[in-house]
Order: sequence, then C-alpha cells, then structure tokens
Amino acid sequence: MKVAVTGATGLVGSRLVECLQQAGHQVLVFTRDGDRASRRFPKTAFPNLEIVPYTPLASGDWQAQISGCDGVVNLAGAPIADSRWTPERKQEIRDSRVIGTAKIVEAITQATVKPSVLINSSAIGYYGTSETACFDETSDPGQDFLAEVCQAWEAAAEPVQQSGTRLVILRTGIVLGQGGAIAKMLLPFRLFAGGPLGTGKQWFSWVHIDDLVNLILQALTQPHLSGVFNATAPHPVRMVELSQVLGQLLKRPSWLPVPAVALELLLGDAAQVVLQGQQVLPKRTEASGFQFQYPQVEQALRQVLQAE
Repeated sequence: MKVAVTGATGLVGSRLVECLQQAGHQVLVFTRDGDRASRRFPKTAFPNLEIVPYTPLASGDWQAQISGCDGVVNLAGAPIADSRWTPERKQEIRDSRVIGTAKIVEAITQATVKPSVLINSSAIGYYGTSETACFDETSDPGQDFLAEVCQAWEAAAEPVQQSGTRLVILRTGIVLGQGGAIAKMLLPFRLFAGGPLGTGKQWFSWVHIDDLVNLILQALTQPHLSGVFNATAPHPVRMVELSQVLGQLLKRPSWLPVPAVALELLLGDAAQVVLQGQQVLPKRTEASGFQFQYPQVEQALRQVLQAE
C-alpha cells in the first residue's frame, strides 16, 4: 500500500509513519521542512519512505505526487493552544486546516490514478463546550471559534467524494502520548505543584496515541468505513479526575489547581481549550467494530509514563 501523509512530523503523524513503515507500506511524507523530515525519518531506518516538499496553502507540482497513492492521511494543522489567539493566529489556525485540506482535495480530484480513501483529521472542538451535555457523532455542532473552524475543515474535505474517493473524518480528542498535552502537564506534577486546570469540572475527552493510529490504519484498510468517527476513548473524565490519576501514578500531590485567570493571562481566548471541555463518546466508532486497547485513562497514562 502506498500512503501519503501530511503532518507526518507531528506527534500522531510520526507514530503513524513508524507503523506504516513497520508493516512494509510505502509512505510519502508531505512536508514544508524537508530537513526536519529527513532528520526525523532517516533513510537507514525508513527505506520505504519518500519526502515530498510541499506548500500546503498553494497549488503546485507537489500535487502530482498524490496520483497513484492508495490512501491519503491529512493530519496537517497549526497548533491550537501554544499561543494567544490574535486575529492573525486565528486566521493561521483556520487556513492551515481549511485551505490545506482544499488543496489536498484538489490534488486528488486532478490525479490520474485517484486514491481510494482520504482520512481527514478534525477535532472534538466541532461540538463546542459543555459541562453537562454528552456528544456523539450525530450531535449538532457548536457555535464558538473552534466549532466553526472544524465545520469549515470538514466541509473542505467533503467534495473529494465526488471523485469517487472514500472520505473518513476523525474528530480527535486530546491525544495521550509521549509529547503533546500531557508533556506540558507533567512538569508541574514533578515539581510537586500539580493539580487541575481551572475549576477541574471541565470534561477531558482523550485518546491514547496507539488507539488513534490503529483507528487510522483501520480506516485505510477497511473499505466499508466512511463518514465521521469520534477518535476518543469510551470513558472521558473530568479534569480533576485526570489530575488525581496523574498524581497517583507519579506519586505526587494533585490538589494544587492552576487558576483560570493565570491561563487566561497567558493564552487569552486560547485558554478555553484547557479551561472548557466536552464529553464526547465514540458511539459510531465502537459500532464499526473498533476495539480500544486503552479504554480507561489510568491504563493509558500508565503506558505513556512507562514508555518515557
């Protein structure tokens, strides 16, 4: 199988490429930074990998490389919560997803030999935030900034179906792996200053990185799967429970909360990513037959910490 991957040097993309390589598949890594990709995926360790420089927001010669691929996995997108949401940053977050996806769809549409499937990333931000509601794949979208971005992101992918390419959209929760959100939370705990963010009542819908990658692989190889699937574990937790589990596993206190005002001063509107949440269930994902290896947050965090 020949698979094109965008966002391949990120947390999820790197793990996906490793798994594809181990399974003997040919991988095309589409990247803006060829040097970084070459360091991340040395030829000696990744003999079946080709690096393709591309401009995600513009048409170009790179699009011809999509022809002949069996599948495309589009994971590219600017980070959400690493800086304040200035108007310019909001535009970057939106464009990296919406225009970037549109250019991938354009490449598939123009391809002489079209990929059979596009797996396009989305996020549980689609549903908006709530401390009381419970969302699944049939739930209506929210109305905040991230919900609007996710709706436009998914809409940009939908025209690919007119070319006969199967579309799978994965609304992904917070990914638990060696890096990402958990890495930022671990330092305060290790300094004996860990605790919930804000009130601790907000929902934390998460997924272990191995489950997410396995879901992507299933979507690549099972032609009956199409449409929207929530890439979240079946047992979301509130932030206070997550903090308690981290504290127990690290043998550190977990009672010192990070005040909401501190995060708002640091991140502005972007603080809502960690101060607000949503309870998301993977009903359609489980109905498809997918089995989560890490359904409970304690076992997921234990594996992440042991792998460090």
